[in-house]
Amino acid sequence: MTGRPPEEGGGRGRGFDLGALLAERGAERYELHARYLNHQLPRMLHTIGFDKVYERAEGAHFWDAEGNDYLDMLAGFGVMGLGRHHPVVRRALHDVLDAQLADLTRFDCQPLPGLLAEKLLSYSPHLDRVFFGNSGTEAVETALKFARYATGRPRILYCDHAFHGLTAGSLSVNGESGFRDGFAPLLPDTSITLGDLAALERELKRGDVAALVVEPIQGKGVLAAPPGFLLAAQEMLHRRGALLIADEVQTGLGRTGDFYAYQHEPGVEPDLVCVAKALSGGYVPVGATLGKDWIFKKVYSSMDRVLVHSASFGSNAQAMAAGLAVLSVMEDEEVVANARVMGDLLRGRLAALVDEYELLHEVRGRGLMIGIEFGRPSSLGLRSRWTMLQAARKGLFAQMVVVPLLQKHRILTQVSGDHLEVIKLIPPLIVDEADVDRFVGAFREVMDEAHGGSGLIWDFGRTLVKQAVATR
Repeated sequence: MTGRPPEEGGGRGRGFDLGALLAERGAERYELHARYLNHQLPRMLHTIGFDKVYERAEGAHFWDAEGNDYLDMLAGFGVMGLGRHHPVVRRALHDVLDAQLADLTRFDCQPLPGLLAEKLLSYSPHLDRVFFGNSGTEAVETALKFARYATGRPRILYCDHAFHGLTAGSLSVNGESGFRDGFAPLLPDTSITLGDLAALERELKRGDVAALVVEPIQGKGVLAAPPGFLLAAQEMLHRRGALLIADEVQTGLGRTGDFYAYQHEPGVEPDLVCVAKALSGGYVPVGATLGKDWIFKKVYSSMDRVLVHSASFGSNAQAMAAGLAVLSVMEDEEVVANARVMGDLLRGRLAALVDEYELLHEVRGRGLMIGIEFGRPSSLGLRSRWTMLQAARKGLFAQMVVVPLLQKHRILTQVSGDHLEVIKLIPPLIVDEADVDRFVGAFREVMDEAHGGSGLIWDFGRTLVKQAVATR
């Protein structure tokens, strides 16, 4: 038997039936999570009425057991760039499993990683090599390590309000204190304000900076780097022997209407670029760090250092197949162009409402990464209610909008960060004009109710105030 492939049907796990298991115990989903996983997640979902039971999903929509459809404007925090269960990605995964490749032997070179790297690099021709890991935070960790080793310097600069991941290295360049609290000591890194070139120059003069890591558009608040900042920062960094790292984990792969968000500013060519999320097709975790040849050659400087940075599941066949399928679909279906056109349409229609609703402060973003910011109203009645919410906890009004969008209109959105009055829209990149119409119509209804000063939205607001005060 040694060396022979298994007989047809051999090797199957006997006694395991996934469908039967889900049918028998799927209804316990929230109880199981509360008992064995993060107990605060189901508690939070119950509190805001997000404890739905979705039965199936396709494209930009979910369906519950009653057959009601929900519009997804969250895309799994950006993972579902092509929506859910794209047939081309599904077929690629079936094909790679059926091929029974000799995967992850660790001491050979399979073709799929090289093919995916070649294809990824074609979108950023100034870069030369790729490291494949398993997530966005791992892609950032790789970039931080490579920048420090390549420059021989210890310190990384990052921007206030940045989000780069939650593992120890990426956490140390995370600009949100709520994520950092209690996990010190972290790496000796330093924050600057996004767009502050004077602060960047001041830190670079100390001579110990390896790199600046930056999101071209920050996920927290949907704040874009000011025009000209990335190019000027790149020139300053290079003049001082430091590197520019672009974190495109959420903004990359078409999200902003170009393949990468940094490409909106001519001349910007980051030394390292981090991608993940949408590259997975929503199926297999994958992250990638793209970089210049000299950086990789310095890190992997000899055969003794061949495994100095690696990942046990990096470059696995399923992830590589998913990534190749995703890039193929993006080209064949002109996904980046759709993100640009639908993003302009959605953002334009929402921006036109700013003058109509005094609680609506600003609509910003690029492509299908849009921030809707609320602000202090002028009329006395609304102002008193706004002040009540702000006194309890900043961010409650945005949550008051998110909840009826789901409960009444079956549209899933998110607040764009803790203590922010901003809703972030990052739908699948395949949304169409009917989806845009549905969201804008629902948003108008919620705004009408909010400006009416009564009804369920303000009843829910009072509930949120009580909870916020109770948890102080």
